Amino acid sequence: MAEVYISLAEAAELENAEYEIIKKRVQRNPEKFQLRKERRADGGKDLSMIALSSLSKKAVAAYKERQKLAEVPAVSGMEEVAVSGKSEVPWYVNEDVDYFMEKHKTEWYTAMELGNIIREFLDYDSAGRTEFAEHFAQERLGKGKRTLYRYAKSYLEASAWADKFHKEDGGNYEFYKVLCLCRKPKEAGTFPSFTPEVKDTIQRIWLNRDFARNQGTREMLYTKLKAVAAVNGWEKIPSYQSVARYISYLMEDERLKNAWYLASRGEREYKNKVMVKGERNTKDLKVMEVVMGDEHTFDCWVAYTNPNGKVTAIKPHLSAWIDIRSRMIMGDVMCKDANSDILKESLLKMIYHDADGVPEYIYIDNGKDYTAKNMTGFDRNDRQRIGFDDTAVGFYKSIGIKDFHRALPYYAWVKGQIERFFGTVCKQFSKWFTSYTGTLTGSKTFAKVEKDINGMLERGELLTMDEFYQAWTKWLHEVYMVKQSSALKRQGEEYLTPKSCFENADRYFKAAPPKSYATILMMKSEHKFVYNVGIKLGGYTYRSDGLCDYINDYVDVKYDPHDMATIYVFRNGKQVCEAYSQELLVFASENGVEQKALKEHLAFQKRQIAKDSKIVEDANVPLSEINAQWKGYNEVTGGIGLMIGKKGSKNANVVQMPVDNTFKNGFRGGKQKAEQPEENEYMARKAEEALKALRAL
Repeated sequence: MAEVYISLAEAAELENAEYEIIKKRVQRNPEKFQLRKERRADGGKDLSMIALSSLSKKAVAAYKERQKLAEVPAVSGMEEVAVSGKSEVPWYVNEDVDYFMEKHKTEWYTAMELGNIIREFLDYDSAGRTEFAEHFAQERLGKGKRTLYRYAKSYLEASAWADKFHKEDGGNYEFYKVLCLCRKPKEAGTFPSFTPEVKDTIQRIWLNRDFARNQGTREMLYTKLKAVAAVNGWEKIPSYQSVARYISYLMEDERLKNAWYLASRGEREYKNKVMVKGERNTKDLKVMEVVMGDEHTFDCWVAYTNPNGKVTAIKPHLSAWIDIRSRMIMGDVMCKDANSDILKESLLKMIYHDADGVPEYIYIDNGKDYTAKNMTGFDRNDRQRIGFDDTAVGFYKSIGIKDFHRALPYYAWVKGQIERFFGTVCKQFSKWFTSYTGTLTGSKTFAKVEKDINGMLERGELLTMDEFYQAWTKWLHEVYMVKQSSALKRQGEEYLTPKSCFENADRYFKAAPPKSYATILMMKSEHKFVYNVGIKLGGYTYRSDGLCDYINDYVDVKYDPHDMATIYVFRNGKQVCEAYSQELLVFASENGVEQKALKEHLAFQKRQIAKDSKIVEDANVPLSEINAQWKGYNEVTGGIGLMIGKKGSKNANVVQMPVDNTFKNGFRGGKQKAEQPEENEYMARKAEEALKALRAL
């Protein structure tokens, strides 16, 4: 076979290298290359040619591919299947080969085998190509020569496109020769038999709120679609199988799954399960910088002794706080029914016992216990925050917490840390008790466990509240707090147990106030009206001397709901007095004997009027006496009268003495008898009682 010479520029293309590189390579080692000069047809310097055999095997193979492409019209029979308009870009040019290989692996490898067969056919250069093509197609493909010619045409065309793009950017496009032998992927979502009206009707029915809320099925939709077609006179509608595929296409490819979830489950469930949420960076927090509080009802039963002595079965309630950074549980208080007093007790236990300090911020539930007025300082529905003392500030801020944040109603995921902890409690603690009856919520009704709780109570099989709390404390301190937390691992903590992280990580510290102050804060506060009988509170009436000045006015009171004997009265934040509970007064009995309550009441009245009389007397000193204290006072020049009036005579009340001697001698209009003074029995009795008291001393 005669030697083939090509130009250095073409050799550079075949070697996939720059022209200067090939040129310098030849100049450095001319003995390794077979060269010759050819005269240019248009004149000028002779053209340097290099033998094909001097190039690499890769370049030789690329040259042969180009030659095959140039010889395509010469292939006998090809003109019979030539397709017009081949200047259009074929489908595989814009195809993502990696995506195609992933989705159509079988077809890809089949096309690779077919490519080997096509190259074998194209390499045949002997006589009798037509007869060879017929025999070759039947033997290797099991098909006619027209199919073989079509494959060869596609292969050579793909080679041309690959060579074209390789010249433009130097990339490898050999995969075109495989893709051209594959069937063009069917475009998804076209559904050519579906008219726009049918598509719109299917989507409207499927996303209808009432239809989706009732969990409407595809069968129900197809029934309604046929009814709509009959009303509108549609001649033909797609089959049920096609409609079912179209619905699956809408849900998966068109991504209407979330919209259907909103229509079928409602906005609340949609926000909980589907709506995008943010993830908090808890590692940047300090220990005790933010704590989160909530209440939990255990899924097991215990025996509880009521105040009247009756024993009943209850599900205990837990009030607790969790440190966001370390996942440490603090202030755990167990009770029958949680309220704001239990919450205060829980918070004080965390501050004075578990944490030995006050957190900077707290995140609380939106429940009525956490948002009570005595806790936040204002009513749940009143944001004016007008009140008195710690009621205006609220228990949280009075104890030293900088601020609090409330979770929105039905947004449980914002309290994710403590909610996940309660889930851990259900899985790892509550299920170990024989009285466990399962979690019965809206989404987990299947988890209910049937138990004869009343029978277990009668047989004494239920733990008491104290025994249950002991088991809880042991699990909390010996299992949960010393077990590695996956949440701490994910956030990259050095200390992986809640206890170690709480004790060793960076900490926010604020000292707790004195316990005596906390005891005062445990009291409740109210704004009360002062009647002339005192302050009415909780069915009792409270009175004190200090309340007299505030009759028919309002004051602020603090009291301990467990000890109602005394209340503390405040005005403008300052303590006025202590008021005490009074019994109803019984003024007198039939025999006229004074009652002790009446004596106290009369004494109370005398003290009140004496106090006010003294104030009035001091205020009624004549101005002349006041002004006389001033130097240089003169009644004519400096005296000022308060009221307009006339002064009376100094002798107005003096009477003239009689001059009659008989009157002077004691005559009073009748014979006067010498009288002895009577002994006062009452005074004598009182004196005797005083003497007895002195002797006793």
